Amino acid sequence: MEQSDPRGTIKAGQADALASHLIGRHRQPHQLAEQAEQVAAQPVAAAMSPIVLAGAVRMIELALIALIGTAIYAAYIAPHEGLAWRYFGAIGGIALLAILAFQIADIYQVQAFRGHEKQYFRLAAAWSLVFLIVIGASFFAKVGDQFSRIWLASFYALGLASLLAFRRALFLLVRLWTRQGRLSRRTAIVGGGDASEALINAIADQPDSDVRIVALFDDRGDERSPNAVAGLRKLGTVDDLVEFARRTRVDLVIFTLPITAEARILQMLKKLWVLPVDIRLSAHSNKLRFRPRSYSYIGNVPVLDVFDRPITDWDVVMKWLFDKIVGGCALVIAAPLMAAVAILIKLDSRGPVLFKQKRHGFNNETIDVYKFRSLYADMTDHTAQKSVTKDDPRVTRVGRFIRKTSIDELPQLFNVVFKGNLSLVGPRPHAVNQKIENRQFDEAVDGYFARHRVKPGITGWAQINGWRGELTSPDKIKHRVEHDLYYIENWSLLFDLTILAMTPMSLFKSENAY
Repeated sequence: MEQSDPRGTIKAGQADALASHLIGRHRQPHQLAEQAEQVAAQPVAAAMSPIVLAGAVRMIELALIALIGTAIYAAYIAPHEGLAWRYFGAIGGIALLAILAFQIADIYQVQAFRGHEKQYFRLAAAWSLVFLIVIGASFFAKVGDQFSRIWLASFYALGLASLLAFRRALFLLVRLWTRQGRLSRRTAIVGGGDASEALINAIADQPDSDVRIVALFDDRGDERSPNAVAGLRKLGTVDDLVEFARRTRVDLVIFTLPITAEARILQMLKKLWVLPVDIRLSAHSNKLRFRPRSYSYIGNVPVLDVFDRPITDWDVVMKWLFDKIVGGCALVIAAPLMAAVAILIKLDSRGPVLFKQKRHGFNNETIDVYKFRSLYADMTDHTAQKSVTKDDPRVTRVGRFIRKTSIDELPQLFNVVFKGNLSLVGPRPHAVNQKIENRQFDEAVDGYFARHRVKPGITGWAQINGWRGELTSPDKIKHRVEHDLYYIENWSLLFDLTILAMTPMSLFKSENAY
């Protein structure tokens, strides 16, 4: 059977059902089984993206080659000839050509960084080829006499030695990171029986696989799903997996259920899609086959993509730099205003200047968020049991103004710049115990926790579209969540800049902010 879009099969005849299931309800955290608790409690190092690592190595080697060529020029050529721009052109050309040659030689893979001897031979061969090309080009262009042979030979020899030394140091670092698990994708398997055993064995048979299977979960409890598969014990159900992924790092979830089990897959997806993980459907043992290009691969194991984690690899780096640079500049610019507000708060009422509250952060973790205190100190609501309403007697005179203008949010720049648990732009973090009509937000709105798949922000798409201020009905929470999910699925750096630029104008629409 031929089918160009693998996801089309999963959705066949289920488009409406999937659309409704994607707004699945999140189950309240519960106690995990003892063994699952033990696995989740083990210390886990932060993940490192192989794509970012490969890109960083490219940039370092580009800079290293340019530095070596410039250093030799400064030491040997400059004292005699002074400033000769042709050398800088040659250095830039050699550096770029070398990176291209290394890419063609396929030595920008994590597997190569792990120290296989052939990477050193490939690097030396590619580097030598670059200089043969340079020498040949200079000969045919009749410019060979304009460059020092000693400079060129020194550039070749020192460049090769430096690149090999760097690769050796990189091997030691990558070996350390591999032992720490930073370059592994911590993977949970959903499903049991023969299909799971075949998948686990197929992944184990790949010596260079970055997949590390840490847990097995299945809702079934009969003979189709034994307590242990391929030496891996089952740690619970899919509901347990949601809580497990809240407590420890899970990068990838692989379903081993057959494609024909659409109802069961959809039922499980509505629970798991709120997690910031990649979700794949194993096609290893499925009899239904598609064209090869319809699959993605985990090593040699074919899988069908179901969900991708939002904001990954270089996007994470760009957003982090954006937060630190723009957030740092904003903090410096806002410092005089923040100092003035702090003085006014102290003059207006007794109590601390700052207010700290527990809120939901990335992956539903609890974080401390800072704001200027806007309520009387003896009426401060740290648990957000009661939302601030119009003419609320708990709000101070200064507090009424800074809440209306959102100036009370400025201390959250400390969270962005120093703690790193907030972004400038993202879904607004809500208080942990905040309720609407005596219900927790996740009980009032389906799919609420899906907004925690990215780091929360000081401002967001919902806020600039008027969904800020007092929450008086589940519909207001629903509209916020819808806007937050739109932001997550359509994120870009330009989108963040647009939201930041529109934020000051949105503050004039403050009829719901008290």
